[in-house]
Order: sequence, then structure tokens, then C-alpha cells
Amino acid sequence: MISWEDFEKVDMRCGTIIDVQDFPNAKKPAYRLTIDFGETGIKKSSAQVTHFYSKDDLLNRQVIAVVNFPVKQIANFFSECLVLGVYDDNKNVILLQPERNTANGMKVG
Repeated sequence: MISWEDFEKVDMRCGTIIDVQDFPNAKKPAYRLTIDFGETGIKKSSAQVTHFYSKDDLLNRQVIAVVNFPVKQIANFFSECLVLGVYDDNKNVILLQPERNTANGMKVG
């Protein structure tokens, strides 16, 4: 179990994907995403979501991400946030997103 204080340390925000690129250097199929989090800024992320989503599916889609993890190097790319999703039975990622369009940077709570 974690405490409420532990949960409050995780900064999850809504953002809009503004660019999607192939990521051929990733060990598993992935995209390089650029996400606009409003006042929180624009951040990049590597996301293994190629099974269910094309680049066109992702562009302008709102997603939920953790924005206060340390930067993580994945191959030759620096991921600045963690886009959240759930795994299906085959370990393919289904993205979490708000039920309605929201302003970029809105905090999940």
C-alpha cells in the first residue's frame, strides 16, 4: 500500500500529441511522441502503442501522462514523460485518455 502523500507526488496531466514519429531504434515497436501539456510545457515520450494506433490515429489525440519522472534514455532518444495505458491480454497498450476534451496541462486527481 502507498500513502495518500505518495500518490500526490505523482504528477499526471492531460496533453495533446502534436507530433508522431517512427522509432526504429527502439527494441520493441514504438513511436516517438511530442506532447503539449500547456503551461507544463512540451515533452517527448517513447510509446509502445504501435499495435492499436497508427501515427494518424495518435496525432491530435489527448492522452494522460506522468510528467514528473526523471528523463529516461531509450536508445538514442530521451523520454521526458510516461504516457499511461492499460495492457490487453497480449500485453498491447490501450491508451488512457480523458472522456471529454480538456485543456492541455489539466492535472489528474
